[in-house]
Amino acid sequence: MKKVYLVGAGPGDPELITLKARRLLEQADSILFDHLANAELLDIAPASAERIYVGKKKSDHAATQEEICAMLVDRGRQGLNVVRLKGGDPFIFGRGGEEAEALADAGIPFEVVPGVTSPLGIAAYTGVPLTHRSHTSVVTFITGHDVENIDWHKVGTSETLVVFMGLSHFDTIAERVIACGRAATTPAMAVRWGTRPDQEVLTGTLETLPGMIHESGMKPPATVIIGEVVGLREKLSWYERLPLFGQSIVVTRTREQAGTLSSQLRQLGAEVIELPTIEIQPASDYAPLDLAIRNLAEYDWLIFTSANGVRCFLERLDASPLDWRAIRGRICAIGPATRDAIERYRIKVDVLAEEYVAEGLLSALAEYDLANTHILIARAAVARDVLPDELRRRGAQVDVVEAYRTVAPAGLTERAARILSEKPDWITFTSSSTVDNLVVAVGSQAIEGIRTASIGPITSATLQRNAIDVGVQASTFTMSGLIDAIVGANTPRV
Repeated sequence: MKKVYLVGAGPGDPELITLKARRLLEQADSILFDHLANAELLDIAPASAERIYVGKKKSDHAATQEEICAMLVDRGRQGLNVVRLKGGDPFIFGRGGEEAEALADAGIPFEVVPGVTSPLGIAAYTGVPLTHRSHTSVVTFITGHDVENIDWHKVGTSETLVVFMGLSHFDTIAERVIACGRAATTPAMAVRWGTRPDQEVLTGTLETLPGMIHESGMKPPATVIIGEVVGLREKLSWYERLPLFGQSIVVTRTREQAGTLSSQLRQLGAEVIELPTIEIQPASDYAPLDLAIRNLAEYDWLIFTSANGVRCFLERLDASPLDWRAIRGRICAIGPATRDAIERYRIKVDVLAEEYVAEGLLSALAEYDLANTHILIARAAVARDVLPDELRRRGAQVDVVEAYRTVAPAGLTERAARILSEKPDWITFTSSSTVDNLVVAVGSQAIEGIRTASIGPITSATLQRNAIDVGVQASTFTMSGLIDAIVGANTPRV
């Protein structure tokens, strides 16, 4: 049954949404989302889903609350699956109650899906537990945008006081809390964009924090926590100690392949910006690959130089009258990612290159007599000829067939120009194509001032050919090696 779902998007880190929230986004027909909901969550929804920004940014509302309620009711009456994606939790200062009332009054079926409210996320990601047996057993949540209507004598002495939306009025709030008898030396902190890589934290006391907020220029959205538990931050903080915390890193891999690299970078604290500069498309002509598949039994060796080549070859094999049993030759892979792509199909790899470049494959094959052997290489339309040329010199008959093409995605110029103008800390390159396509789109000058991370010597040579400095190069030419190189460059030398 289709409904309107009031869904908590969590405090900022997109991985903190619930499994139910993810499932509902995957099934959504229409999404109404807030400024505080991480935009990455929208990518979970089908491409066909309607996406409507309804604001809720301080002093800049894209829609009034009445208009939002009307949109929910209207789409509910149309029989759509509607997700109202709200920062934090819908029922904790999220106006979810008002929206639920509007839906109930209109007879529209709805559900409420809780989310991690911002103080819980902030507590976890700053090392400040809201409760602690040695410090506090009482927590009070208040909204700080209406200072005059709060009875500070009731709430001001709460052992842990959490103030939502109170940054602009914190001078007055601090005065009121101190006037109620709270010590001016009580620890206090303000947190902006909690749980995100750009998390900003100011730690002081009730007396000093207002001045620190003004001096730093901290802006909303921010949450303030007051209480002795703030004193535990120095001991328990873990998030800001991650090796890549605060680093913004651009990932240029295809959208389908960016996930693993992006996820590992996020686990190390980085802000990841996905900017695919290549897109995998079918071969311009499958006839040569189809002919090779029909004649698979004739090949002594199958060589794969990328996971994409494996996937496209096996998809074409599946579309033929044959299956993997037609493979009679030995199988050689350029690296662990390519090997894993092959073994996912329960096919074993006979030879794996120790260095994940064409030269590494040639070294791995050096012990084999290739004279009069028949070798098939299924690869991208454009690639270096070092490998087939040397195999032919060793006496092999080599068939190179196009399994796929890499092209620049539509809209790359506009998206790349916008992202690179913000000058992220790092940009990663995992192939020569990722470099060439970006340079064609925006020019090498757009990368000036941004540190580059290259997966290996071939990619580094392409960067240098385009007059781009190589910041770091992976020592092992894998995603893990690339990450290690960035972490190593980001770790202060002792």
